[in-house]
Amino acid sequence: MSQAVAVKKKKKRSAGKKALIAIITIVLILAIIAGVFVLIGYIGNKANTEHARSLLTVTQEDPLAAPVLDEETGYYTFTCDRTFKVLQLTDVHIGGGPLSIRKDGLAIDAVYKMVQMTRPDLIIITGDMAYPVPYASGSFNNLNPAKIFVEMMESIGVYWTIAYGNHDTEAYAFYTREQISEYYSSISYNKNEKSHCLFYEIPEDEKVDGCGNYFINVKNSAGIITQSFIVFDSHSYKTGFLRDYDNIHPNQIEWYKSEIARLDAINRSHGATKLFKSMAFFHIPLTEMQDAFDELTDSGANKAANGNYIFSDSANTKYLYGNIAEKPDSSGAVVYSGTGDDDVYETMQEIGSTQAVFFGHDHINNFAVLYKGNVEEEDSEYNGDVYDDYIQLTYGMSIDYLAYFGIAKKTAQRGGTVIEVAPDGSFVSYAKRLIDGKEYRTPEDWNEINK
Repeated sequence: MSQAVAVKKKKKRSAGKKALIAIITIVLILAIIAGVFVLIGYIGNKANTEHARSLLTVTQEDPLAAPVLDEETGYYTFTCDRTFKVLQLTDVHIGGGPLSIRKDGLAIDAVYKMVQMTRPDLIIITGDMAYPVPYASGSFNNLNPAKIFVEMMESIGVYWTIAYGNHDTEAYAFYTREQISEYYSSISYNKNEKSHCLFYEIPEDEKVDGCGNYFINVKNSAGIITQSFIVFDSHSYKTGFLRDYDNIHPNQIEWYKSEIARLDAINRSHGATKLFKSMAFFHIPLTEMQDAFDELTDSGANKAANGNYIFSDSANTKYLYGNIAEKPDSSGAVVYSGTGDDDVYETMQEIGSTQAVFFGHDHINNFAVLYKGNVEEEDSEYNGDVYDDYIQLTYGMSIDYLAYFGIAKKTAQRGGTVIEVAPDGSFVSYAKRLIDGKEYRTPEDWNEINK
């Protein structure tokens, strides 16, 4: 072998050795960075968990007896002869990762303040309790934020339940919907009487699509259901991609119909003379919300100088309060509803029990309307505070500090929705703003606050 060839081979080995050392060094550096990242997340989650545990119980002026898991209906049931107050919260978006530590703390404080301001009998969260989206939270772990959320709600000490949102169990998240449901079920009231969690999974032989489809009932002292809160899983995505949102499935609608009929029969056996009233809670809005918006704004054309839309009541739609502030998608829609067709609204209207629907999902929409679809005007009458054939469609005010760029600094959309149910099943609802406690009940309220 010539000396030149030997030198060349030696240089080649030396270069290979240097490359290997460089690769090992890079791997070690990345491992150290990843380890530091994980450590920061662990410390941050521990701090927010301790913060959630430190919250003082929110007391009520006239507390109700604890709900029972009614043997006859199979659902959690409150007994109440006074006005029953519900607080709807939505899109809490606890990230549970190293990038969301500060904003997770803000979300905890916001939820606590809303409960303090309203002191409800029941809290219903319409999805996205967690936000395990890596670019915002730095984590794929969706169980960590669920655990922080539970610690917060249990410290608050008011009975609560959830409907799932699309972000609670992303396709890339560590835990599936079924696994997260096992966690919520494991800490629920029927497993531990000290718990305030009313999340419920119907028996396996009655199972329909999704996780967490159930009723929570309010009865009077005579044993008659006066109001039922129906929770649906509105799923996530049809194919697993962004904005390809799913709908409530046909077998869930059939389950809803059969359960309304079954509970009605039970109710009448206790002396009820008419169908009980109900309201539904889920995450992804119905397509009818876009239809209502289009009718009130002439397809979104009318906008004031301050950026708020100008709403004019139509034959089918009555404006209550709030605004649409989401950016239009590629089709011009400002309501990010399911992308397929469903018969949820039509079925509710046909049966006549469900008088209102509450959802979240669109974090800066806080729009509420009465909508009756295509029912002829002469067939619908206004009786006091209720329009026959109309169903109230309502965006809850969101908590979100995390999902949208810059949303932590926005305040007008942040808060909760209060629903006050009278003993006869009628109700009023209004949005309550976090920053100042101001309420939206009417178009005039909205216009005055947002001049």
